[in-house]
Amino acid sequence: MNKEILLDAIEAKRTELLNVAFENGLTSPLAIEYSQELDRLLNLYDELHIQHSKKTRAK
Repeated sequence: MNKEILLDAIEAKRTELLNVAFENGLTSPLAIEYSQELDRLLNLYDELHIQHSKKTRAK
């Protein structure tokens, strides 16, 4: 996945989470679902960033 696309997805999900949490509370089922989705995106970003850093250092 392209880094810029992933960063856009992270920012969009963060905005959705903030809106849902504001309207329904941080412990609402939807806020928890969005939070978990955001966590998955952030973990994916970390994995891609770490892989890229390792490849860059190996050269």
